[in-house]
Amino acid sequence: MSRDAARLTRALERNAGDMLAYLERRVGVDDAPDLLGETMVVAWRRVDDLPDDAERARMWLFGIARGTLLNHARGTRRRWALADRIRLRSPEDLSAPAADAGAEVRDAIARLAPDEAEIVRLVHWDGFSIADAAELIGIPASTARGRYQRAKSDLRVALSVEAPLA
Repeated sequence: MSRDAARLTRALERNAGDMLAYLERRVGVDDAPDLLGETMVVAWRRVDDLPDDAERARMWLFGIARGTLLNHARGTRRRWALADRIRLRSPEDLSAPAADAGAEVRDAIARLAPDEAEIVRLVHWDGFSIADAAELIGIPASTARGRYQRAKSDLRVALSVEAPLA
């Protein structure tokens, strides 16, 4: 096994669980393993770009996972658009699935601007700092902080939560 392949194997072993959780929170437990596999394939193809530092390698892998997730989201939007076109031809009314625990918060986050929602998910669901989330997304930390503040304000309004006094 080459040096790069061994480094990538170690990086994947250390981070696969966190990446799977990252993907599961965004697409659910059914699609997440497939997206993790796609992420790993892309990482193997780009093994020459793997950073030497373990933390940089983690960020690099999460960046690939995010790209895989964005590709999946585009495909999902296309499928939903097709379903909408088909539904317009058919007057049948589809019933929505029953709400589960946390649905109100997930729905409120989903109604945020996509960039703001992703910052909230990275910080609160995946445990990244705002600076790390900014780097992962590819924006300046100051921009991420502004988006995060707007998102918190919008979520307070959407969930009718009073702002903390501090």
